[in-house]
Amino acid sequence: MNAPHSVQLDDATLAHCLADLDLAKKHPGHVSTFFGEVSPALQIEFAAEHQILAPDLKAFAAAFSAWSGESYPLAA
Repeated sequence: MNAPHSVQLDDATLAHCLADLDLAKKHPGHVSTFFGEVSPALQIEFAAEHQILAPDLKAFAAAFSAWSGESYPLAA
């Protein structure tokens, strides 16, 4: 997640990004990498570990997709 980015996010910060579109917009590369390169099953598992429900994550993925113009499997 962090390798191509100059700012490094820990897992708690990434989880906060997945629950707050305004915060996600400040770290679009990380969020895009998460939704685009991590399998949907692992995305849901990660979210659950951070008390984000799967339907909420899917709704967030759709909102982020609409904002970014990218398409992600979880947002479908």
